[in-house]
Amino acid sequence: MEVDNQSIITKGLTKSFGSVKAVDGLNLSVPVGTRFALLGPNGAGKTTTVQMLSGLMKPTRGSASVCGYDIISQKNAVKAITGLLPETPGLYSKLSAVEFLEFIGALNRLHGDVLNRRIDTLLSILGLEGRQNDMLESYSSGMKQKVLIASTLIHEPMVVFLDEPTSRLDPSASVLVKELILALAEETNTSFFICTHMTSFAEDICDVIGILNEGKLVTVGPPDVVVDAAGARGLEEAYLKIVGRKVDREALLAWR
Repeated sequence: MEVDNQSIITKGLTKSFGSVKAVDGLNLSVPVGTRFALLGPNGAGKTTTVQMLSGLMKPTRGSASVCGYDIISQKNAVKAITGLLPETPGLYSKLSAVEFLEFIGALNRLHGDVLNRRIDTLLSILGLEGRQNDMLESYSSGMKQKVLIASTLIHEPMVVFLDEPTSRLDPSASVLVKELILALAEETNTSFFICTHMTSFAEDICDVIGILNEGKLVTVGPPDVVVDAAGARGLEEAYLKIVGRKVDREALLAWR
């Protein structure tokens, strides 16, 4: 159920905490099947945006829809067709990977052979076969992140929200996640909304980049367009120019 082939539409989406506007009048359209990256410094409003779009937080003003469902009046429908990997997720450490994914699958009304096939496939893709029956408390942080990614994808959501998905992964695992996102987006029309600090990750896999600064969307477009508009040599340099973050080398060396 998309509106004009858009998986996400926001109009003046705003979230205030007292006098502080965490997100300020966000207007955005994300086409179906797009890999969209939302970049921005800490405190820019990225996580707040995802929490509103995924139905976890009510906006102060404005509106938004995900696959045609209103994030306020139809938030349960939004949750049913989306997957969310938050920046600081929780795991039941006394469960095995299989048991945890069975639990998440049941929450999404998946059972039997369908659920078992999806668990086996995802654990195999993510390189966790052989450890699937070990308790999660014995897993490294990177392995836990892989299980969480599997839990986000287990019900084959139409839109996937990922908040810093590679934050605890080593380089080889990060590449695996990139390939998984690319394959799903290209083969299934899954839309990805990714919050990340890693400009290289965003530049490698995303069709569209948005940069959020102090709650406002200051630029949006394909990576090469954003780079060219900023007169930069790459997305990292463009990002730093746009958000105005420069390294003061003299200040860094002042202690010497």
